[in-house]
Amino acid sequence: MARREPASPVVRQIDQQFLVCSICLDRYCNPKVLPCLHTFCESPYVCVSVPLLSACALTLPSISLPPHRVPYHPVCLSILLPLLSLCLQNYIPAQSLSLSCPVCRQTSILPERGVPALPNNFFITNLMEVLQRDPDPHGAPPAPLPPLGAATGQPLCCPNHEGKVMEFYCEPCETAMCRECTEGERREHRDHRTVPLRDVLEQHKAALQHQLDAVRARLPQLAAAVGLVAEISRQLGQRRAEAEAEIGSSFEELETALRQRREVLLHDLEATCAAKQQVLEAQLEVLRQGQESILSSCAFTEQALHHGSATEVLLVQKQMGERLRELAARPFPEHPHENAQLEFRAEPEGLRRSIQNLGALLTTSATAHTTVATGEGLRQAVVGQPCSLSVTTKDKDGALVRSGGARLRFAVTGPDGAAAEAEVQDNRNGTYELVYTPRAEGDFVLSILLYGQPVRGSPFRARALRPSDVPPSPEEAKRRVKSPGGGHVRQKALRRPASMYGSAKRKENPIEDELIFRVGSRGREKGEFTNLQGISTSSAGRIVVADSNNQCVQVFSNEGQFRLRFGVRGRSPGQLQRPTGVSVDTNGDIIVADYDNRWVSVFSPEGKFKTKLGAGRLMGPKGVAVDRNGHIIVVDNKACCVFIFQPNGKLVARFGSRGTAERQFAGPHFVAVNNKNEIVVTDFHNHSVKVYNAEGEFLFKFGSHGEGNGQFNAPTGVAVDGNGNIIVADWGNSRIQVFDSAGSFLSYINTAADPLYGPQGLALTSDGHVVVADSGNHCFKAYRYLQ
Repeated sequence: MARREPASPVVRQIDQQFLVCSICLDRYCNPKVLPCLHTFCESPYVCVSVPLLSACALTLPSISLPPHRVPYHPVCLSILLPLLSLCLQNYIPAQSLSLSCPVCRQTSILPERGVPALPNNFFITNLMEVLQRDPDPHGAPPAPLPPLGAATGQPLCCPNHEGKVMEFYCEPCETAMCRECTEGERREHRDHRTVPLRDVLEQHKAALQHQLDAVRARLPQLAAAVGLVAEISRQLGQRRAEAEAEIGSSFEELETALRQRREVLLHDLEATCAAKQQVLEAQLEVLRQGQESILSSCAFTEQALHHGSATEVLLVQKQMGERLRELAARPFPEHPHENAQLEFRAEPEGLRRSIQNLGALLTTSATAHTTVATGEGLRQAVVGQPCSLSVTTKDKDGALVRSGGARLRFAVTGPDGAAAEAEVQDNRNGTYELVYTPRAEGDFVLSILLYGQPVRGSPFRARALRPSDVPPSPEEAKRRVKSPGGGHVRQKALRRPASMYGSAKRKENPIEDELIFRVGSRGREKGEFTNLQGISTSSAGRIVVADSNNQCVQVFSNEGQFRLRFGVRGRSPGQLQRPTGVSVDTNGDIIVADYDNRWVSVFSPEGKFKTKLGAGRLMGPKGVAVDRNGHIIVVDNKACCVFIFQPNGKLVARFGSRGTAERQFAGPHFVAVNNKNEIVVTDFHNHSVKVYNAEGEFLFKFGSHGEGNGQFNAPTGVAVDGNGNIIVADWGNSRIQVFDSAGSFLSYINTAADPLYGPQGLALTSDGHVVVADSGNHCFKAYRYLQ
């Protein structure tokens, strides 16, 4: 009997989930149930998969093979039996007295008569018969699935003791058994705990009922989700039709305008040409009349001279003399009164380019349930002052959306139920700045909807306080007490347009700068990167980049020209597995922190391996720097501490642990050393920068979580200029901020010309430019920096 594919999706799902043997991966044939209650084919029919039949047909084209599943066929069996796995009969080794379940590996004794003596699974058999019935041609519903009691018809019998009903259940073996299996000296479950099968059945029923209730409880949610997705699908189709109509209408208007312009130009052409022709025709008429007068007068005078008598000549001389004198003196319009220029100049190239770029389809892949809102404005605001928060759109997989134009609605409701001032600013890069101004004290409800759906966590509740009630920031108070001050020159800040990641208050102190160059794109070749991390510079005019996922280090000139590349993937000394931090010492040697190899490697300026240090001590080195004493400072991201080594690898000091205290870190990233030999560390998950002396004693810290001036969303790269100003890469906000030596915010570097996407390492070149590893864009960029 050939297998017939079920038409109903529900029946097809039942067929696939419950009626397929896990040995032959085909539908059951004479299903047998093991003591562990798993079911398999006994194989009274040959279970042949489609690929095997195809191979047989190709090998023996002269043989007419039976259908997909057939009773024993002598010719086919004689050829195919050595190649086939006949479920339980062939799965169990010959002469074996026991069997091991292919699913749970539970071992049990095989009956004396072998596999055929195993009990049949009547429930599966009857279920298959129900599903194989022909559907009613008049559309009657299919027959209901058989109930368990009706399907089985008889209790399960023990395969080890013929005719004995399985009444007990061994919990350690998860196997049903009869009474004789539990008695006697040779019983295999002697030391196991057995319970009545009916008790276990009740427990299984209760467990299944609990799972059934839990699954059924999801149906309303799924129904709502189906309705929502179907509605969005309907709206998408409707928007497509609307957009198609708008495209057609827009281009029809353009065609109409082009036709109208054509008619105007043709009309102007005709009018201009007619006017010129009229002038020229009038001039021609005058010239022709004068020409005829001269010709006739000359002809008459010549005839009188040659053929006339003396009397006639005298008469002609008097009469024609006056005529000829008048014609000789008469002015004629001999110069053209018009010109023949009449050209059409359209310069269509610009219009053609405009038409080629005319129109755009605005859409994003952003979804509300993955989109996040961040910022102090979600929690607290000040009455009468603009307060901001940022929304970062993400797609269904949580990846950042990098295009704007999403339909984002922002509504703010005050304590009295009235709406407060609120606006949405699209940064055109997948992020949005939301600004509101509370006018009274109390709790405000912030509702953020993306395409009509609330973003994650929306609605939010924020409390508006009076300015006098806002407590001072602990970081600010600490900085006032511990700022070492002195010696630095505060850099001049010039005004420019607001940062693309700015808050409502971030309209001050930007540095006027510009992108000088960018180097790289995603790839594995020279000058290409995959997730570059650390970046460093040398006094010799070199830029050194740790190309993390390409397991190498690349070196460039200060102008971005490729110089060399070194590094071989591996876990032996001199090889790189995951380079993250990089630094250059006074000798030009390149020091590389290898996160996965858990050590720091030192290479010559030419990329030749020299030595390694920190093996056995480091857990996950990330950032690396060299202080004024030649010590190598390593930030251990995993261990949340800082190591200080001598160049020969001897440990000088270690400080830090996991936490939020002054001498603790949460995923520290990079490190820099200032002109006082102080150690500056970016504390990634604590959203701050911490400063220590050369011995590791805490001095001060600055920064807090947020998007405002001086706030961070996971700082990464750090560098210090000649004046002691601290430059920090703000990874989560994709920007670069500048602070003075005491940690007070000065400005931010203008990166709007080519926005950053997850900046990592940061350094200052020997000619005073800022270079940053733009990890998300797989390149590094150089910016002009005003000190």
